[in-house]
Amino acid sequence: MRRNAPALVAVAVAALFFALLPFGLSDYHRGLAASVAVYLIAILGLNVLTGYTGQISIGHGAFMAIGGYTTAIMSHYHNTNLILTLPLAFVITFGCGVLVGLPALRLSGVYLALATFALAVSIPQLPLKFSKFTGGSAGISASKSVSNSWLYGVSWSTAAIAFLFTWLVLRGRTGRAFRAIRDSEVAATSSGVTLAIYKTLAFGVSAALAGVAGSLFVLATNGFAQPNEFSVTLSLKILVGAAVAGLGSLWGVLLGAAFIALLPTLSASAPLIGSAHGQDVVFGLFVIVVMILLPTGVAGLIPRLRRLRVKA
Repeated sequence: MRRNAPALVAVAVAALFFALLPFGLSDYHRGLAASVAVYLIAILGLNVLTGYTGQISIGHGAFMAIGGYTTAIMSHYHNTNLILTLPLAFVITFGCGVLVGLPALRLSGVYLALATFALAVSIPQLPLKFSKFTGGSAGISASKSVSNSWLYGVSWSTAAIAFLFTWLVLRGRTGRAFRAIRDSEVAATSSGVTLAIYKTLAFGVSAALAGVAGSLFVLATNGFAQPNEFSVTLSLKILVGAAVAGLGSLWGVLLGAAFIALLPTLSASAPLIGSAHGQDVVFGLFVIVVMILLPTGVAGLIPRLRRLRVKA
């Protein structure tokens, strides 16, 4: 208990901070803060798969699209309560993740990355094929709009639940099996870990968290699900956020989420650099600088500081 006391105190302080934060923010900044929570959930999901199990994915934007369209469709056609669509998105995307994880058992490394990249490209195009049901390129909107205050409360409450869920999964036998697979599949098998079960489970859990993030992502965009919102760029942003946070650790996820959620807004105010896409240039430069300074992400910063202190 004493060993976990600092972590519990940090979590309690963080919970109090985020509970009081919206009272000091404008309505616009509450919306920005909610987007940080959305990306936090998505990065948690990718971290389970890539950071803890060693399976590379560039397709989590596809699972976010499935979750987002689940919320929009259920609300639009069935007038389902928006909060109830979140667990529904979790279940549906968990099933989709398992279905993707089964054929992915035969793939690893760059081949798995390419397969998930194909997923990120193809899934957002499906609404165009079923335009009568999904609205096609014009998209489909939820039946109710929400305020930024409501979105902030729901997003951060969901993020807290997602963080606790992920922590509980990773601290037990399942988490140990995930880490064993990441470190050595041969050693994991010899230790009694069934690769097919745990690798598929990792895909399912990872996709489920991404699906919940996708549901909230749609609500953050005025309740509107549109194919362009779930492009490959979204998958790459989640991957960047996970790298900045530090793969294989939960404690840098918040800063990774803040990085990808807030940096585009901050870089928009920077002078354009020779083209109409100066904002993207600034964002890319920041990513390069952060990766040079923090090659193991934010989570690896504290161990590095400790080693430097010992050497000093």
